Amino acid sequence: MQHHLVSKQIYYRIFLALMVLTALTVGVAFLNLGPLNALVALVIAAGKATLVVLFFMHVRSSNRLIWLCVAAGIFWFLILLTFLLADYLSRGWLPVTGW
Repeated sequence: MQHHLVSKQIYYRIFLALMVLTALTVGVAFLNLGPLNALVALVIAAGKATLVVLFFMHVRSSNRLIWLCVAAGIFWFLILLTFLLADYLSRGWLPVTGW
């Protein structure tokens, strides 16, 4: 089994990137982007999750089996997201009277 050593400087840079992305998330929360607010927040969150998985969970230097497990998890997430959006986007969104 190979051990890949990552320098502390890399961890500090990843931590700094995560803090910048967190500040960006907070900053975007105060902007009125209309329906794009959720999309922008999800893109930033996906970037943070990618950094955490690759560096802090050591997937970047792992073998192909770990990469396959990560890919299977992402694929499953996309399946669930597809069904969620199929339900959400197929609604009529008619106003309900009498409420």
